[in-house]
Amino acid sequence: MNTLTVSGFTVNELAACIIAREIRDGDLIFVGVGTNGRAFTLAVGIPLTACRLAQLRHAPGATVYWGNLLDPDLSSMPDNLRQDSLTRWHAAACPADTGFKCDMLGRGRFDVSFESAAQVDRHGNLNITAIGDYAKPDVRLVGCLAQPEHLAFVRRPIIVVDLDKRTFVEHVDFVTSVGHRVRGAPRREFGLPGPGPALVVTDKAIFDFGTDGAMRLRSLHPGVTLDDVRSRMGFAPTIPEKIPVTEQPLPEELRLLREVIDPRGVLMRV
Repeated sequence: MNTLTVSGFTVNELAACIIAREIRDGDLIFVGVGTNGRAFTLAVGIPLTACRLAQLRHAPGATVYWGNLLDPDLSSMPDNLRQDSLTRWHAAACPADTGFKCDMLGRGRFDVSFESAAQVDRHGNLNITAIGDYAKPDVRLVGCLAQPEHLAFVRRPIIVVDLDKRTFVEHVDFVTSVGHRVRGAPRREFGLPGPGPALVVTDKAIFDFGTDGAMRLRSLHPGVTLDDVRSRMGFAPTIPEKIPVTEQPLPEELRLLREVIDPRGVLMRV
């Protein structure tokens, strides 16, 4: 999946650069723990890389809360992300109680969070609970973790997921996290204070959400066609009259990604 585009950079590098540009100086950023393989790259690897790129380029005061580490030193990334390395990774704090993070989420302390999911629908609802009927699911997934709180309270949640018709569905089978509308009802009717998901970053295109809460194509990645995007979605997103091409990584961004941030491919190899 980490293949070169027609322009000589990988989709992972492009995604990291896109996300880094969305991070503002002073942001407090929640990064989840992920699982392994491609899921880890989407949920953890690309977001952590993007955060470090933002710190180096324009947001030195951006701070990450990842796992049980508050403000880990992203300038000294471990050679691997196994438990022993994480225990010894220098950070500002290492709160042992996960309730501390949930309390921070509930009080609206986070500016950005990163989400990945098995299903995403046109209004940004996410499913990481079950595929099929909840009582007798075809697949039982990882479960909600803190994802409901992310979309409920975080100011600018960013969804990072590969574009695939099995993932981008008309209606999620189970609403783990509320997007902009659920079965026609706007999120405010559920008493949710946060604005809902802000951006969807995929390996083919970028999406945001219109005033009606529906997913809207923001740009196509270099070399990707509109038909390619449409064929990989189970619903039709809103299409603008003129579709921009996603801004490509700058040479300096690629240098930082390859030589400074992740030279050993710990974060973005898949």
